[in-house]
Amino acid sequence: MASSQDAWYLSLLGLAENFRTSNRIKMCIQCLQAVFSFKPPPRVEARTHLQLGNILLQYTKNTDLARTHLEQAWLLSQSINAFDDVKFEAASVVAELYQQQNQSNLAKPILRKAVELSQHNIYWHCRLIFQLAQIHAVEKDYELASSLLGVGVDYAHISSAAYTRVLFLLSRCMLLLIDKKITEVSPLLTQAGYLVDNWQSSQYQKEYLKVFFLVLQVCHYLMAGQVKSVKPCLKQLQQSILTIMQPTWPSDEVVCGSNMGDMFIWMPKEQLYVVVYLVTVMHSMQAGYMDKAQKYTDKALAQIEKLKAGDNKTPILSVFQLMLLENMVMCRLVTGNKSQALREMSQVCSICQRHPRLLNSHRPQLHMLIGLYAMSMNCMDAAEMQFTTSLRLSQERELWTFANLNLAIVYLRGKRDVELNALLDRINPETLTSHSHSLRAAAYYVQGLQSFFQARYNEAKRYLRETLKMANAEDLNRLTSCSLVLLGHIFLSLGNSRESMNMVTPAMQLASKIPDVHVQLWASAILKDLYRMCNDPVRENEALQMHSNFSQTLLKDHFQSSEMPEHALISWTDGQFPIQLKPFVSPPQQHHLHLQQQQQLHMQQQMHLQQQSLHMQQQHMQLQSKQQNPAALGLPS
Repeated sequence: MASSQDAWYLSLLGLAENFRTSNRIKMCIQCLQAVFSFKPPPRVEARTHLQLGNILLQYTKNTDLARTHLEQAWLLSQSINAFDDVKFEAASVVAELYQQQNQSNLAKPILRKAVELSQHNIYWHCRLIFQLAQIHAVEKDYELASSLLGVGVDYAHISSAAYTRVLFLLSRCMLLLIDKKITEVSPLLTQAGYLVDNWQSSQYQKEYLKVFFLVLQVCHYLMAGQVKSVKPCLKQLQQSILTIMQPTWPSDEVVCGSNMGDMFIWMPKEQLYVVVYLVTVMHSMQAGYMDKAQKYTDKALAQIEKLKAGDNKTPILSVFQLMLLENMVMCRLVTGNKSQALREMSQVCSICQRHPRLLNSHRPQLHMLIGLYAMSMNCMDAAEMQFTTSLRLSQERELWTFANLNLAIVYLRGKRDVELNALLDRINPETLTSHSHSLRAAAYYVQGLQSFFQARYNEAKRYLRETLKMANAEDLNRLTSCSLVLLGHIFLSLGNSRESMNMVTPAMQLASKIPDVHVQLWASAILKDLYRMCNDPVRENEALQMHSNFSQTLLKDHFQSSEMPEHALISWTDGQFPIQLKPFVSPPQQHHLHLQQQQQLHMQQQMHLQQQSLHMQQQHMQLQSKQQNPAALGLPS
């Protein structure tokens, strides 16, 4: 039989739980607060503080009071033996709250202490290491975060938690990729791949680890600009995610299994599904398949909206939205749809405004996108301002290279030789520090463009042939089409119409597949001249009509974009956004709204037709009345 102390405590707990499940949260909190009136022992007091902290966090906005209770739970439980569930949960939850309040300096010592105290408890020790590493990663202290994950790898191995060992190893690979430690990540990825391939335990765990591994391998190739090399891995990844998403696939809890040391996942399978869409979009963008990029972006955004409509509202979903939209902005600029690019940039700004931390981490990319838009609008001063702002804010070597390459084009088009010469050392493909194959190929293209502008045609051809060699090796279709059309322009300038035609014809075919409207415009202008030189008036007129169509499409879009309020973004470098931002609307929602608007328009048209019909009836009645009354028609009576 329970003691009298146990009886009142259990009664209050029972009442509190009853009130919680019936959504009477105020009464639930009052029951738990009543426990302190009985001056309970430390164990009961600490557990009650933890329960109150969790209830206040989950059901109220009183985070200050929640924080106080969680701090008390952690303080009281540290010295109590055999009290792991309360002690380490309190440390974990209060540290997470500190991090949300941008006070990670308070979170780290608590987690370090908890990691030290939890070495006998495999579940909590691994979980707390993951959490502490996450904080260091958010602060971009990748070296320390990676070191912690390395400790986790060794601890999980010693503790016979084979599945969690691979999770730690893959998490460490992910951080090294983010930190661009390419030489360090390769052997670790190889090790992880070997462990996954030779997995002898649960097949569910093997498939899950395989998806994590393949996502990292695909990202590794894409970061290196190796679009062709990534295809087999990407295909495997797409097949694996389809396996995991089947209705017969068990829940994440079943995947983890019963081993206390293996009760972790990287992310739920529904979020993994979005990740696979995202890397597929990134691949399509780099390869120059804009239609595929758009199709998969729409599917991914629809999946995110589906998750947000349910219980899955984690911050990572907003990160995925942002990355998808960033890719789509570039896609729209390539296909000549600047007005849609502006709308999507506005959606990026809207997400960033709701999540200041995302604005802080994505501002360099946002300025880069605005710069690309400004350049497509021939607003070169604004483009330069955006690229230099991106360079100032970023610490990413690849983004620096990309920004400098675009700055070089701005200076070339503006005939600003002094600024261009000062930039050349930073974009020299022979000395480029970038690990990206595609960026190095793009650097050769910019050198070829510079030589073309200076009428050094043989030198330009040499650089462009290097670009073509690199672009063809990895199926960089857009770079291939740009290089071919520029070579065609060079041969035209040299009076070699046959070689020019040999370059421009495949350039046009490739550009139409992408589709890249700007390259098509350029190629059609050259074809027009070539057919005139060949005395082929029929084809000359076809090329002329084609050039006119592309010009009209781009001019119409240019005018429409310049009139949009979002165009004001080209002047934004700091502070509040200079436009009124609308909430983010996913493509399915946009389609639904469009249908609603069409229905409303149809109803308005019906009402207008009814009014017209009524008006005509009235006129007819008036006319009949006038016919019956000659005076009403102004006739003599």
